[in-house]
Amino acid sequence: MVLQKVAEEGHLELTDTLIDDNNMSIKTSVTIDIRYQPMDGTGGMWSDGEFLDVPDDRDGLFAFETDSLLSGQSHGSGTSPGRSLQGSIPTFRKAGRGVFSAMKLGKAKSSKDDHKRGDEPAILEMEDLDKKAMRLAGMLEPDTISLASVTAVTTNVSNKRSKPDIKMEPSSGRPVDYQISITVIEARQLIGLNMDPVVCVEVGDDKKYTSMKESTNCPYYNEYFVFDFHVPPDVMFDKIIKLSVIHSKNLLRSGTLVGTFKMDVGTVYSQPEHQFYHKWAILSDPDDITAGCKGYVKCDIAVVGKGDNIKTPHKANETDEDDIEGNLLLPEGIPAERQWARFYVKIHRAEGLPKMNTSIMANVKKAFIGENRDLVDPYVQVQFSGQKGKTSVQKSSYEPIWNEQVIFTELFPPLCKRIKVQIRDSDKVNDVAIGTHFIDLRKISNDGDKGFLPTLGPAWVNMYGSTRQYTLMDEHQDLNDGLGEGVSFRARLLISVAVEILDTTSPEIICSTDVQVEPVSNISESATGKMEEFFLFGSFLEATMIDRKIGDKPISFEITIGNYGNHIDGVSKSSSVKKKKKEGENQEEENELIQNSSEDEADEDADLTSVSSTPPMKPFITDRNYFHLPYFEKKPCVYIKSWWQDQRRRLYNSNMMDKIADKLEEGLNDVQEVIKTEKAFPERRLRGVLEELSIGCSRYVTLANKDVNLAGRTKLDRERLKSCMREMDSMGQQAKQIRTQVKKNTVKEKLKLAQNFLQRLRFLADEPQHSIPDVFIWMMSNNKRIAYARIPSKDILYSVVDEETGKDCGKVKAVFLKLPGKKGFGPAGWTVQAKLELYLWLGLNKSRKNFLHGLPNGFEEIRATKMGHGLPPVTLVYDMKQVFQLRAHMYQARSLFAADSSGLSDPFARVFFSSQSQVTEVLNETLCPTWDQLLVFDDVELFGEATELRDDPPIIVVEFYDQDTVGKAEFIGRTFAKPTIKMRDEPYGPPRFPPQLEYYQIYRGNSIAGELLAAFELLQVGQGGRADLPPLEGPTDSERGPILPVPLGIRPVLSRYRIEVLFWGLRDLKRINLAQVDRPRVDIECAGRGVQSALIQNYKKNPNFSTLVKWFEVDLPENELLHPPLNIRVVDCRAFGRYILVGSHAVSTLRHYIYSPPDKSCNNWATAAKLMNGYMVLTNGCSQARSSPSLSSRTFSRPAGDVSVSLEAEPPIRKMDTVVKLDAMSDAVVKVDMNEDESDKEKKKKKKKKKGGAEEEEETDERVLDWWSKYFASIETLKENLRSQEAAQAEAEEREDLEIAAEAADIRPDDLHLKGSKMKERFKEKKSSKQKRSQAADGSEKRPPKARVDELVVYNRELESEYGNFEDWLHTFNLYRGKAGDDDEHALDDDRIVGRFKGSLCMYKVPLSQEITREAGYDPNMGMFQSIPHNDPIHVLVRVYVVRATDLHPADINGKADPYVVIKLGKSEVKDKENYISKQLNPVFGKSFDIEATFPMESMLTVSVYDWDLVGTDDLIGETKIDLENRFYSKFRATCGIASNYSMHGYNIWRDPMKPSQILAKLCKEGKIDGPHYGPGGKVKVANRIFTGATEIEDENGLKKQTEEHLALSVLNHWEEIPRVGCKLVPEHVETRPLLNPDKPGIEQGRLEMWVDMFPMDMPAPGPAIDISPRKPKRYELRVIIWNTDEVILEDDDYFTGEKSSDIFVRGWLKGQQEDKQDTDVHYHSLTGEGNFNWRFVFPFDYLVAEEKIIISKKESMFSWDETEYKIPPRLTMQVWDADHFSADDFLGAIELDLNRFPRGAKTAKQCNLDMIRNEQELPTISIFKQKRVKGWWPFVARDENDEMELTGKVEAELHLVTAEEAEKSPVGLGRNEPDPLEKPNRPDTSLMWFLGPLKSLRYFIWHNYRWLILKALGLILLLLMLGLFLYSIPGYLVKKILGA
Repeated sequence: MVLQKVAEEGHLELTDTLIDDNNMSIKTSVTIDIRYQPMDGTGGMWSDGEFLDVPDDRDGLFAFETDSLLSGQSHGSGTSPGRSLQGSIPTFRKAGRGVFSAMKLGKAKSSKDDHKRGDEPAILEMEDLDKKAMRLAGMLEPDTISLASVTAVTTNVSNKRSKPDIKMEPSSGRPVDYQISITVIEARQLIGLNMDPVVCVEVGDDKKYTSMKESTNCPYYNEYFVFDFHVPPDVMFDKIIKLSVIHSKNLLRSGTLVGTFKMDVGTVYSQPEHQFYHKWAILSDPDDITAGCKGYVKCDIAVVGKGDNIKTPHKANETDEDDIEGNLLLPEGIPAERQWARFYVKIHRAEGLPKMNTSIMANVKKAFIGENRDLVDPYVQVQFSGQKGKTSVQKSSYEPIWNEQVIFTELFPPLCKRIKVQIRDSDKVNDVAIGTHFIDLRKISNDGDKGFLPTLGPAWVNMYGSTRQYTLMDEHQDLNDGLGEGVSFRARLLISVAVEILDTTSPEIICSTDVQVEPVSNISESATGKMEEFFLFGSFLEATMIDRKIGDKPISFEITIGNYGNHIDGVSKSSSVKKKKKEGENQEEENELIQNSSEDEADEDADLTSVSSTPPMKPFITDRNYFHLPYFEKKPCVYIKSWWQDQRRRLYNSNMMDKIADKLEEGLNDVQEVIKTEKAFPERRLRGVLEELSIGCSRYVTLANKDVNLAGRTKLDRERLKSCMREMDSMGQQAKQIRTQVKKNTVKEKLKLAQNFLQRLRFLADEPQHSIPDVFIWMMSNNKRIAYARIPSKDILYSVVDEETGKDCGKVKAVFLKLPGKKGFGPAGWTVQAKLELYLWLGLNKSRKNFLHGLPNGFEEIRATKMGHGLPPVTLVYDMKQVFQLRAHMYQARSLFAADSSGLSDPFARVFFSSQSQVTEVLNETLCPTWDQLLVFDDVELFGEATELRDDPPIIVVEFYDQDTVGKAEFIGRTFAKPTIKMRDEPYGPPRFPPQLEYYQIYRGNSIAGELLAAFELLQVGQGGRADLPPLEGPTDSERGPILPVPLGIRPVLSRYRIEVLFWGLRDLKRINLAQVDRPRVDIECAGRGVQSALIQNYKKNPNFSTLVKWFEVDLPENELLHPPLNIRVVDCRAFGRYILVGSHAVSTLRHYIYSPPDKSCNNWATAAKLMNGYMVLTNGCSQARSSPSLSSRTFSRPAGDVSVSLEAEPPIRKMDTVVKLDAMSDAVVKVDMNEDESDKEKKKKKKKKKGGAEEEEETDERVLDWWSKYFASIETLKENLRSQEAAQAEAEEREDLEIAAEAADIRPDDLHLKGSKMKERFKEKKSSKQKRSQAADGSEKRPPKARVDELVVYNRELESEYGNFEDWLHTFNLYRGKAGDDDEHALDDDRIVGRFKGSLCMYKVPLSQEITREAGYDPNMGMFQSIPHNDPIHVLVRVYVVRATDLHPADINGKADPYVVIKLGKSEVKDKENYISKQLNPVFGKSFDIEATFPMESMLTVSVYDWDLVGTDDLIGETKIDLENRFYSKFRATCGIASNYSMHGYNIWRDPMKPSQILAKLCKEGKIDGPHYGPGGKVKVANRIFTGATEIEDENGLKKQTEEHLALSVLNHWEEIPRVGCKLVPEHVETRPLLNPDKPGIEQGRLEMWVDMFPMDMPAPGPAIDISPRKPKRYELRVIIWNTDEVILEDDDYFTGEKSSDIFVRGWLKGQQEDKQDTDVHYHSLTGEGNFNWRFVFPFDYLVAEEKIIISKKESMFSWDETEYKIPPRLTMQVWDADHFSADDFLGAIELDLNRFPRGAKTAKQCNLDMIRNEQELPTISIFKQKRVKGWWPFVARDENDEMELTGKVEAELHLVTAEEAEKSPVGLGRNEPDPLEKPNRPDTSLMWFLGPLKSLRYFIWHNYRWLILKALGLILLLLMLGLFLYSIPGYLVKKILGA
């Protein structure tokens, strides 16, 4: 063994402690160093640095760090976990004196350890890690216990056994609810002239369109779309989201595509918060890849699954982020400029296809054609990013050869993660999938610096799916489509993938992105690796827990790998292969194998035929649910020979990483457990885990190094190996570095980092190129397949190197068989079909000599009779048999699953071990049964050597059932455990015996269904029989009959506690069996003791209890972790003494309610916690009062600072700024307000400045301010605070990085200050890009001073989540009834809630110290609940303010809703139906509602938003529920928020009927605090703290008066600083509540911003409600005068002269209102591009100043019932056109001015150029709303063919903004009309139309240019005329002359 190790490693070091005759270790250790240099250099490289030394660390802590509680050691048999450092050192155990005993090697033991160790066996006990921790810490508690351990069963000492899988059910493939919401906000820079764009949003196959915007390149939509899906996650994440912009789409034509953007849903889901917010999608044209970007669409995309909550950034008036480049819709790390690339998917061939047709057809065909055909017509379909390509169909072939490639053209890197490759069978009726494989692009590429493009293969991929028998209706067809875990091998396909980045500039490129299919050349046989013969061996050691439904028929088990070993429906013989069967490939041997024929083979190996199934056997009965097979001494074996390409390296690589990952996972689970159970030193354990990780990583790099240059590997193999090595190397370094930083206070953070490592490892370990298919084990009964298990082949693959061996290779594994496919979903999947103890080994046939090594020893092999010697055994017969007694100490279970309709269960547990089972008693009606029962299993026979059994006993399965009176008991859940073992020669005593109770997690499917507290011991029965065993005590309790209790040493130590219960009342009790609950009572029970509340006489009249506090005493375990749950039950007392259970609640952990007396040493201003709840966190008796429970709970690594504001020391600060102090721990924001007079000076200063004209900021006028100004200012602050928080967080992270770097470099902490400043510089550089947008990170930046507006607090979530649900003293317990739903059905617990119990608990050990009871005013009846208000009914005025709703789920077909508010409280309901808001998903309600209510009868307020419908009933969009009672009584004073400033009039008027001074006096009186004492000079003293503030106030008439209110208010705003009673009082606020709809549980349907004020009716009445009605938009009129144009490009050619000219006119409109477009008259025939107009446009509009939006109301279509209101940004668009008479006018150019910020016009036409548009960001901008009047030149632009901007003209315009009143006073006419007409433009004479003045136009256009030509022509014509006349008349004259007439 050692030599073998040395030969593999090349170097080995062994260390051991020597032992004397009595097996006592002596203080001498021996170290042997062996080196081995092989001849050919294969066995290991010679390098000294390969092995890390164990750090020399004598204090024994190091041993603990690297020791893993769960060292699933894969090293030599029995290596002690502590030695995982030195590679793998094999250790030997011998019966006599151990040469290498597996104790802690190499440690010189301290003598105090020696006597302890002397009698211990020479094997590391399964000693609990925490005990060791305790021993090291020197405080060994007897009762340390781990909470429900995930790891209890997976623990392993030796390596004969591998871990069972705890979770049973396949999670994938089950449909889930998803909601995708997409808001299309606007588009910019669309390429094209004068478009009418529409955006089409597609998700999968659903399409939705926005409305059409006319003639604009930057349309503004702001439309919201929602898509709902109910599909499995895999299907969902592969769906493609596609945004496309279409130009001029209408009913008649489909429009032309401008550009598209695609990404898959998975990419969005993997974003932080599952969303992209306000990002710009880049459009590209799929038909022309040479073109660049076609424009941008700004959108929000969010994907919400069940239970995801989306944190929406606040939806207030955002200034549009114009920085498109900085906000692209792309995941982190993807470059903005993506290139086009070709994705080549080459499909070579497939083999092993199943039949896809019935044989009858084939026989008919054979009869006709006379030829045998294969029954499948396969083709391959490839899907990628929404496109499909398919190969040709290969008719009738089980082994089709395609050699084709499918080519996709897509942008790279693609935003779609997976390529789906599917083999399909072509059929006349419909094609069906044969198998599906997904290629994850992230796994076949690497985007790092040394990364590589996606590449794969050529490699075989295996496809799994349903079983191979052909049936017409395949019930598992989904499996073939890739949903769920395949249950059988279907086929394998040879493919390769390559990617080529395209150079789009080359001329011969194909422009379109359509999928192409081309043939490729054949690849050689050897390309995928050389064929090797593999050998798979399996042995069934035990088959138990066989479901009784199958139990009556004989059962056999079949193992298959690929198609080998599959007799029923395995290899379909291919007709082509039969003809030319090569002799080397015995691929079709299967059918002969069954007959064991070996005629044609002669060589020695040939007699190895496969035996793939066990002989059928009839099962025996275990108990009423399960059977078992009688595999006692005889264990059946199977073995299979198969041929595969030898690609073991891939699997080895995965195995190495998987093992490191498994070890890391175990370690992390440990650490979590240590943290969870609050044991000592989690940081040490974590350091150990990280140490192991870094060692594992370096070991990996060493091992992987030797196959860097092996031949026969694909490109992916090489690249992947390199990148894995790089990753592992860096991970090792990081782990080392983090290890040095693990401190007590950073454990949690570093644990997160380590979990990231785990994910990275798991990702790396997943091998994308398959090699050997997985192994399937099927249970067969009656030749039918019943249940299966699937084992990845890599897990059982053998290698000489330990790290590379599969984790289950050559080990016994407990395997649970499950039902295939959908049958395995839900309850059917939870019951075990069979449990096998199975041994598997897979390796090359040639290295098969040690395939039996891992089996438990003590067997002989029985071979098949007539065969020779070389055969593997068919059965193993065990002659060694050990007899044991198992004792199962079943103490208690908690939080079980509710299986009955009463909401409880009648649970019992059934324990299985080997082939026996026993049952505990049934306890009725409880979810937390305490069985306290000992189950004894006698004569348990186990086979194998005793020592091996001791290390690795079989596991115990415990199942929990609910006993039903009729029918079968119902399954609740199952857990696994390992017993502690005592051999016959070991003493029964500490430290291992008696065993401790431990928590085991109970699973039901994949969900957790409770915890079991139990202990299990397995005792070997020696020669003396059972008499030798430790005695059992008899049944002690006569009532329980023969039941044995758990013995004393095991049950926990008890002490006496008193539990006080505060009974307040019951709420919302539902009907039980149709009857109302009338006289309820509450019973409290804990550990068998309890107390009953007073009876509520009439629940309807008053649901509160008359007696408030009762108590009972009970004996509970000292260890808090073992405290039993406390049960709260509500019963209804009916007539004739009948009781009916209404509902129940189990408080699973009482730790929150343990009272700890105040600690005098506690620093004064943190209150000593009375009850550990709310946000008081116990820290060693002192509680740290969180100054604000609200903002993030993230703690940084700096020490906590005190947030204290000493108000008097603060210098007077300018009143304009808000001072924000951020403290590292609490993120509390403390505002400090300044003295009034100070701010007045400021105002004067500002006014002076204004006269100078330097400052353009206007003064805010008190009169204009309203509640909305306050609201919008607050939202700004909220966003600013969020930004500064982010900045602070980034700074803290930066700082931590620095500390880390400093630690690495060994800098002393005091050097950090020096580095600090540098760090800040770096920080600023990093931030500078962000700071352009958020000027909040650094206070020092110059900001224009904000006008002072009093603010309120806007909470981004519900108020109660900021204040611990207002459960500061009154808790709410939900009462449940009815069966619990399973997670999978997603039946939420909300449906089971039948009411709520309000009260509280307090528990403490008795007796309690005297101090408390001696306090003044102590009321003994109230116990710990002093100073609690009385619970008599109270009348309250409830005032609900509803501000607005955002992102409502559309309720109408048009994708909108018509929302209105409904408010219910008790019996009263207010419907605001008349005031519905038409077609809005973001309605502003701005309403307040008053309702009178009586607590406690009416305390649950429901605010719902309904959708108004003209016909039919209105639909509920969503609702939110608020518990007013807890708010009313809370000490946070949530009745009416406290404003930040006190004023008697105006928008910030004080709302509360009590003035601040009255509130303060009341609080001081209730808290028994000294004060308030008002002193001179604006000071007030409360409880020895002094606060300052202003002392004067102005009334309405502006007179000043003295007042104490400001002072009192400053105390209230800092009330949390008051010692003992202080807490943060609820400020004036607006809360944002999610709206939920019961039909779509868990998915937000929108959000509602609102707040609630409550005023007791016995106090003075409050004033009138604040007016928060929505602001009315202000009417404005924009007058635009177009004076002139210049340099307009010339479009037309003249008919006669060919000259360039243009007939110019200008068109304008205010963006969005296309209807109101206005045109000037036409300036005809401009030859220079100059045009003179003097034309006036008048645009009236309604404008909301605060939101900077124009409001338009219009009917959407002629059929609309009413007008819809739109809000759009104010943008003026001006366009220049060329008028044509007979054809459409030509568009020349346009400019769009945002009226709030547009560039100042140029003074002259010369200065006007393109830069005014290009550099818009840099230039100073003006707002028409401030300037009122502006004149200047602006450029017109258009885009040319190359998408470049070009100047197409200039316009001189004057913009004049007047309010509606001014417009009425001084009206103006349109165009040049009256009133106030403009003069006619002085145009040149050429500017006219030819058919209006024909003569004039002739004169100008012809005479001017052609007069000489015309004169010459006239002369010529005269000459010709004369000549003609001459010729005409000459004959007559001649005749006359001749005749002489």
